[in-house]
Amino acid sequence: MAGKMVEFPSNGSTTAAYLATPKAGKGPGVLVIQEWWGLVGHIKNVCDRLAAEGFSALAPDLYHGQTASEPDAAGKLFMALNIKQAEKDLRGAAKFLAGHSSTAKIGAVGFCMGGQLALFAATLNPSVGAAVDFYGIHPNVKPDYKKLSGPVLGLFAEKDAFVTPQTAKEVDAAIKKAGKQSDIHIYPGVDHGFFNDERADVYNKAAADDAWRRTLTFFRQHLK
Repeated sequence: MAGKMVEFPSNGSTTAAYLATPKAGKGPGVLVIQEWWGLVGHIKNVCDRLAAEGFSALAPDLYHGQTASEPDAAGKLFMALNIKQAEKDLRGAAKFLAGHSSTAKIGAVGFCMGGQLALFAATLNPSVGAAVDFYGIHPNVKPDYKKLSGPVLGLFAEKDAFVTPQTAKEVDAAIKKAGKQSDIHIYPGVDHGFFNDERADVYNKAAADDAWRRTLTFFRQHLK
């Protein structure tokens, strides 16, 4: 059930994205937001897995054609991300996905850089009614949690040096302080990137399987 590359309007130009839809044609829409590596196979696979579970999944290419396979190059792309352009891309992606969604509210899930951008997307567009943040980090992305239009599920790693358990707890507290709903889970004994099954150095099947189950349950509960 492989998806396909599409293009959506983004502030006067177009941005590429990977779209995967369920056999039924339409399901609840979920934005899937890339790690610092870019729109790579792993992210497309997450879209395919969501489609297999009945969701319409769209992963916008926030690096506009660039990807990285080693950390130094990924770090440069990560720091060079134009936040204003990313904001336009996320708004455009949400609008485009709405046309492929069976529900008025769509979700957002992101990993690493994308986890922070999933929270950001949920503050930019009232149609994003639920956000899942997998170990999200980006120093230049500052979501205004008061603008969240739905609950947040945070999935973090105990051994994460980028997003420490303390940082995870501070994000949770900040969302709650803004009067919004947040639920976090910190997986013991695992590292940043534990969900990425293409990275043998950090992948943890037990934690990844549990996080996937929580993600699906969360979206099924809140995207109606």
